[in-house]
Amino acid sequence: MATEEKGGLDSQGMEDFEIVRSDDAAPLGGPSHHEADLSSSEKPMTEQSEATSLGSDTPISYLYLTFDTDLPSPPILQQPGPDGREPPPCPDLVAYTSPLLWGAYRKSILLVLSCLATFLTAYTAGAYAPPATIMAKDFGTSRLVVVVGITTFCMGFAFAPMALAPMSEIWGRYPIFIIAGTVFVIFQAVCSVMPDVAGMLVSRFLVGVGGSVFSAVVGGVLADLWEKEERNTPMALFSGAVLAGTGAGPLVSAALIETVGKNNRAWKWSFWVQVILDAVLLLALILFFKESRASVLLSKKAKKLNKWYDELEAYGIYGVWLRGELAVVASAASSQTTVTDHVNDHNATAVPQLRRIRWIVKEDEQRASLGQIVLTSVRRPFHLLFTEPVVFCFSLWAAFSWGVLYLSFSVVPFLYGTNFSKSSRVYVAMMIASAVATVVGVYQEHLLKHSQWKKQEEGFQYSDSKFWAFMRRRFPAEAPEARLYFTCITALLLPIGLFIAFLGSHGTSGYLKAVGLGLATWGIYSVYLATFNYLADTYHIYASSALAAQSFCRNVLGGSFPLITNIMFTNLGLRGAGAMLGGIATGLTVIPWVLLFYGERIRAKSKFANGNVGA
Repeated sequence: MATEEKGGLDSQGMEDFEIVRSDDAAPLGGPSHHEADLSSSEKPMTEQSEATSLGSDTPISYLYLTFDTDLPSPPILQQPGPDGREPPPCPDLVAYTSPLLWGAYRKSILLVLSCLATFLTAYTAGAYAPPATIMAKDFGTSRLVVVVGITTFCMGFAFAPMALAPMSEIWGRYPIFIIAGTVFVIFQAVCSVMPDVAGMLVSRFLVGVGGSVFSAVVGGVLADLWEKEERNTPMALFSGAVLAGTGAGPLVSAALIETVGKNNRAWKWSFWVQVILDAVLLLALILFFKESRASVLLSKKAKKLNKWYDELEAYGIYGVWLRGELAVVASAASSQTTVTDHVNDHNATAVPQLRRIRWIVKEDEQRASLGQIVLTSVRRPFHLLFTEPVVFCFSLWAAFSWGVLYLSFSVVPFLYGTNFSKSSRVYVAMMIASAVATVVGVYQEHLLKHSQWKKQEEGFQYSDSKFWAFMRRRFPAEAPEARLYFTCITALLLPIGLFIAFLGSHGTSGYLKAVGLGLATWGIYSVYLATFNYLADTYHIYASSALAAQSFCRNVLGGSFPLITNIMFTNLGLRGAGAMLGGIATGLTVIPWVLLFYGERIRAKSKFANGNVGA
C-alpha cells in the first residue's frame, strides 16, 4: 500500500551505473536518462547507411530498464528485407510511462474508481446491522449471533491483506482488484440466499476477504500515482469515502426495511442492492481501471521491447545503437571488464556502438519468492507493532476510533429499534460530517503549502510577520509532524461528540445524538487520515508494514465492538457507557500532542523510522 509505498522505481542520476556481470544470462546496470521516443531518434547519415555487422552468435548484454532510460535505436537497412517486407515498427510504449507522470485526467479516473470501491466496501460493513433482527427471526437465533457477521467480515478485512497486498506488488493492482472484486460480488449474492446463520457468517468472512483489497490496496494505488507532497488530497477523499460509506450503508438498509416491511424480503434486498452496486463497480474496474504498479509496468515494457528486438533479429537487424554512458557500460560488459565504481565521465565515448541487448527490471530480479514476501508481510507488521511506540500508539488510537465507528452500527438499532425517522438522522449526520471533514482536510493541506510557512529557496523574501516566523521555527511545514498540527484540534471532536451524544439531553427527537455522533465521525476521520499520513511519512520503506499493523488492530477491534454494544449500554446505561467511551477517547488524544513536541526525538531513536535496518 504499501501504503503507503512509492509507486515508481527510484531513478539513479544520469551519471550513475552499476555493472553486475557480463555473461549472456546476467544483467548489468543501465543508465538513467530521460526516455526518448524511439521513432523520432535522429542518427548520423553514416549510422543510417550502415548495415548491422552483428549476428545471432553475438553475445547479448542485459541492461536494467527504468522509466528514465533513454531507449536506443536500431540501425536502418537500405535494402528491403526478405520478400520485400518492411521492418517491424516500434511498439507503442505510451501505456508504460511512470504512473507519477500520468496526466490529471487519467489519475482522476483511478481516484474516482478507488474512492467508489472504498465507499461500497464501507457501505457493506454498515448495511448488515439494520436488518439483523429480521435475519435472526428467520434463522431462528438471536440478534447477537447474527451480528457476529460484522465481526467475521472484519476478520476477513484484517487477515486477507497480509497476502493480497504482496500479491498486488508482484502481479499488479489490476488483477488483484478484479479477482478480489469478483469474490466480493459472488459472496454478496450468496449472502442474499443463505438459509442459515452459520453459512451467513462464513459468507460474510469471504465478503470481507474480497472487499479488503479495496481498502488495503487502494492506499498503494494512491502511492503509485502521487508523490508524498501531493498525496494528502487523494488520501483525504479516500478517507472521506470510507466514512461516508459507513453512514450510507445502514441508511439505505433501514430505508429498505421501512419500504419493504419487516420480513425476509427486506434483508434479502439489502444484499441484492449491494450485489447490483458492486457488480457495476466491478464492470467499471474491468473497463476503466489501469495498472498503476510501477515495477509491473516496467516489466511489461521490457517484455514489449524484447519482443520487438526478437522480431527485428528475425527480420535481419541485429543490435541497437548505444550512446554515451550506456555504450561505456555495454563495452565494459562485452569485454568482460569488472567495473565496481559508477561511471561518471559523460564524454567517455562519443562514438555510437552497435550492441545486442535485452532489458530486465531490477525489482523483478531482487524480489523474494511470494511465500517469503507473505511471511515478511505477516511478521514485520507485528514486529513494528510491539517494538515501535509510534506504531503501537497510533494502532491503539486508530483501533479505538474504528471501534466507536462500528459501535454506531449497533447502538443506533439499540436506541431506536426500527424507527427509521430517528435512526436516519444519525446516519445522515455521519455522512454530512464525513463530507465536511474531507473538505476541511483538503484545505488544511493547502494551508501547509502557504508560501510564508514553507521553507523557500535562498533569496526568498519572507514577510515581517512574527506569527509566520514562529510557525516556521517551531512548527515547520516540512516535518512529518506537520501531518498532526490540525489533528491535535480536530481529533478532540471524537470525545466531544461522544459526550454530546450520550451525556446530553435524553429528549425523544434524537437530534442531539445525531449531532454528537456526527461530530464523533469527524474526529474519527481526523484520526484515520493522520494515521495514514504520519506513518507513511515517518517509516518510508517500512510504511506498508506500519500501516498493516494499525489496519489489523483497527479491524479486529472494530469487529469486536458491535458484539459488546448491547451488553455495555445495558449494564452501564447510556450515560455510563458514553462517559467511559468519551474518557478513553480523551486520553488517546494526547498521542498527537506528544509527537508534536517530541516526535523528532522519538524518530531519532527508531531504526525503522530512519530506514536503516529491516525487520
